[in-house]
Amino acid sequence: MEVKGHKKKLQIKKYEFFSYSVNEALHLSEKEKEIILGLIRNIEEELANRIDELSQDVVLSQIELLLNYAQRFYKRQFITRKAINSTLLEKFEQLLADHFDDDKKSYQGIPTVQHLAESLAISSGYLSDMLRTLTGQNAQQHIHDKLIEKAKEKLSNTDLSVSEIAYELGFEHLQSFSKLFKSKTSQTPLKFRAGFN
Repeated sequence: MEVKGHKKKLQIKKYEFFSYSVNEALHLSEKEKEIILGLIRNIEEELANRIDELSQDVVLSQIELLLNYAQRFYKRQFITRKAINSTLLEKFEQLLADHFDDDKKSYQGIPTVQHLAESLAISSGYLSDMLRTLTGQNAQQHIHDKLIEKAKEKLSNTDLSVSEIAYELGFEHLQSFSKLFKSKTSQTPLKFRAGFN
């Protein structure tokens, strides 16, 4: 975000929490709340009482500091709210397992981060950030890992062709499946299967 007539830019895109939903609010301790309120009071005072050549710089610096604190508190929140987030992680993993369970399959194709997040009633950004904090991997990486796990299972336990397996897993094109499989395992699906024969 560039302020008109000003050289300073706020790098809004680096603050991932702008994509979160309202129900993914920032939970603050009393001390953190006081820090945020103090910054807001500083901005209000600057806007109300000081109009000089440095006012805009001071206000923008205060806003940037406010955003940086919010980023810090969100990252802390993912750690301190581990019990709640662990429950979300379990639900996420169950959704993935259900997706690949033929008896429970209700969604065709490869599961998307957006679809899984909506099923959990959270935003895709919050889901990925929460998973990255808990597991070191974002939601898309979890989906890919589950796809590869299921592919390995089918390659080693069935006589289905690679094309049939790709289709069952939700891929429209065999090439996409083979490319993902090779990127994750350093082997083609056929070479992986040959290791079991």
